[in-house]
Amino acid sequence: MADDRFHVYDTTLRDGAQQEGLNLTVADKLAIARHLDDLGVGFIEGGWPGANPKDTEFFRRAQTELDLKHAQLAAFGATRRAGVKAADDPLVAALRESGAPIVTLVAKSHSRHVELALRTTLEENLAMIRDTVSHLTAEGRRVFLDAEHFFDGYRSDPAYALEVLRTAAEAGASVIALCDTNGGMLPDELADVVHEAAGTGARIGIHCHDDTGCAVANTLAAVKAGATHVQGCANGYGERSGNANLFTVVANLQLKRGFDLVPPQSLGEMTRIAHAITEVTNVTPNSHQPYVGTSAFAHKAGLHASAIKVDPNLYQHIDPAEVGNDMRMLVSDMAGRASVELKGRELGYELTGEESRRLVERVKDLEAKGHTFEAADASFELLLRDTVDGERRRYFTVESWRVIVERRPGGDVVSEATVKLHAKGERIIATGEGNGPVNALDRAVRLALEKLYPELAAVELIDFKVRILEGTHGTDAVTRVLVTSSDATGEWATVGVAENVIEASWQALEQAVTYGLLRAGHSA
Repeated sequence: MADDRFHVYDTTLRDGAQQEGLNLTVADKLAIARHLDDLGVGFIEGGWPGANPKDTEFFRRAQTELDLKHAQLAAFGATRRAGVKAADDPLVAALRESGAPIVTLVAKSHSRHVELALRTTLEENLAMIRDTVSHLTAEGRRVFLDAEHFFDGYRSDPAYALEVLRTAAEAGASVIALCDTNGGMLPDELADVVHEAAGTGARIGIHCHDDTGCAVANTLAAVKAGATHVQGCANGYGERSGNANLFTVVANLQLKRGFDLVPPQSLGEMTRIAHAITEVTNVTPNSHQPYVGTSAFAHKAGLHASAIKVDPNLYQHIDPAEVGNDMRMLVSDMAGRASVELKGRELGYELTGEESRRLVERVKDLEAKGHTFEAADASFELLLRDTVDGERRRYFTVESWRVIVERRPGGDVVSEATVKLHAKGERIIATGEGNGPVNALDRAVRLALEKLYPELAAVELIDFKVRILEGTHGTDAVTRVLVTSSDATGEWATVGVAENVIEASWQALEQAVTYGLLRAGHSA
C-alpha cells in the first residue's frame, strides 16, 4: 500500500459522480477504481453505503471483485444524528458493515450551518463528531474527517472551526481534511488558514472545489502550508465547476515539488488512465487538460516550431513521456518550415528545404480557402506525400457520384447514393442507403471497393462535423467538413471544403478511404 507520510485520496466515485450528466453504474465504479489503483493513489472513496443503494452494492462487490495493489477503499458517511448514539445510528452501522478499512466522515465546521442546516447546538455537533469518531476507531476503522465548509466557517467563527479540528483529532481521527465546499477561496488566503489549522496539532488534509478556477492552485498552496493529505477527482470531475483535478495535482507535486507519490512507471501511464476513465464515464475528454490532454504538448506557431527543432524543452515544461503523453506538431496557416519539417519527421519523412517550402505554401493556400490541418492529420499526411511524390496518390478514381434524399410513405426519410469508380482496371458501380446523404455516400464508396480492398470492411465513420465559414452568405456559404474514421487499430481525421456541403463531405470521405488503404499497406 501507499506510503502513509503523504496521502493521495481520490473521491471521483463519490464527489466526482455528482457532476451534472455523469451517471455511474456499479460496474463503472469498479472499472474506474481499477484504473485509479493502476495510477497508484493511496485511497479511493467508493461512495456512501447505507444512504445510496448503488454505493452499498459497490462495497459488497468490491470485497470479491477488486484486487487493489496500491489503494485502500474508503466509505463516506456523516457523523451520527443529533440525540442518537453512534452505536445505534443505522447509517453509522452501514459504514461499519461496508468492509472498507477507512471511513471518511463529513462534519459541519461552520457554526451557522450547524444551527441552520443541522438544527442543533454547537455543543451537540462536537459531541456528534467525538462519539462517531471514537466509536468507529474502537471498531477497528481508520477515520478521516472532512470538515465541511471549513474556510467559510473559519471566516465567520474561527474559534469554533478550529475546535472542530481539535475535537476530531482528540477522538482519534487520523486526518482532518479542510473543505473549500463552496470553492470560493484563493491560494494566498487559503494558505494562511491552513497554516493556522496545522498549528492545532491535527494532521491536515485539503479538499477543494474549482468555482474560482483555483482548486489545483489552492491544493498546492495548502500542501506548502502544511497539508499532508490531498483530495481530488479524476479529470477534475465534480458538481458545479468540478473538484481539484487529481491528475494535475499529482503531476505537479511529483514532477515540480519532488514528492514521491506514485511509482514513476504509473505516472507514465497517467494519460492512458485519464482517457480510459473518460471512456467509462462517457464524458468528452478535455483536450486542453494539463499534462494529459491531447493538446497539452501541441505546438502550432512557427516560432515555437523553430525553437523546438533546436531543443524541445525550449517550449515544454516537462518531457511529455513522463506522464505518458506526446508532443504534437500542428500544421496551420501559422506554420513555418520548421513546423512542417518536424511534422514530416513525426510521420517518418525527412523533407528537403524545397519540399518544406512548397508544402508550407500549399498549406497556407488551402487554409486561406477554409481547410484546417491541425484537426485533420490524415489530410496533412496525404498532402505531404503528394508534395514529396510530385503527384496525387490514388487507389481509385471517381467517374461520378450522386445522392438522392427521399421521403417515403409513412414519413421515413432515406438517402440513397450511387458512385461510379475505377480501381485496379475495373469500372465499378455501387449503391448504398443511409440515414443521411453522407452516411449513404460512405456506404456506397466502401461497397464499391471492399471486394478489391477487403480491409475497408473494418473502416467506419465515427464522427462528422460541419462548420459554415462565411456566415453572412447563409445557405450559399463555404462549408468545412471534418470526418473522423476508425478501423481496428486507430482513428484518423480528414477535411473537405466546398460551397456545397455534400461536395465537402465527399472530399473528406474520399481522403478518409484513401488514408485507410494507406494504413493497410496498399500501394497506390
